[in-house]
Formats: sequence, C-alpha cells, structure tokens
Amino acid sequence: MCRLSGGNNLMKKIIIKKSKIGQFDKGVFANRDFKRGEIVIKYTLKSLTKQEFYKLSEAERNFVHNHSRKLYLYSSPERYVNHSSDLNTLQNFESRCDVATRDIKKGEEITTDSRKDDFS
Repeated sequence: MCRLSGGNNLMKKIIIKKSKIGQFDKGVFANRDFKRGEIVIKYTLKSLTKQEFYKLSEAERNFVHNHSRKLYLYSSPERYVNHSSDLNTLQNFESRCDVATRDIKKGEEITTDSRKDDFS
C-alpha cells in the first residue's frame, strides 16, 4: 500500500523540470534521495468516460491511460514521469503510486516502464 510518511509534502520531494528524454520536454526529478521500496510519487487519477475523453483537448489526451479497460487522466506531477527501459520506479496502480525499484539520488530523473501502464 502506498502511504506517504512525513505528511503530504510531495512537491518538496520531487520537482518538474526540463527533461532530455521526455516526450513533452518535461520530467519529474528527485529533489532528495529515495531508498529502494520508498514511495516516490503518490498520484491522483480522474476516471473518464469515452465522451469525456473526446471532449479533452488533443494535448490533454496525451495524459490519458487505459487500466483494466477504463480511461484515466493523469494529473501533475505524475503525468510527467517518463518512460525508460532503465526505470527506477514501478507503478502500483491499485495503490496509485510509484515505488522506487532501487536507490535514487537527488537530481536523478524519475522513470518507469510506461508500457506496463496500459493493460486490459
């Protein structure tokens, strides 16, 4: 289960800035060191109907993912976690968080395997 320790000061733990690997030139970066198994990002998802999806701007549609045949709009900062085959977090969809797969150093970009986002 994803529980944040020390309150909900998540934005002090991570920052959004320019990324060299990001599809949208943005990425999420560690603003402190994280230990393996620690929650890096706790996120909020908005469930969408197909009608709501089609009402979104084309830009916002980029941040919609399919989980168990349901559409979810990712908000900031989690929408800027970039894909990498050398990932340092795994998504725990049920608990709605990304957990460090290894120690992450301050300044390192937070990455995940986004191919594991979309499943049926």
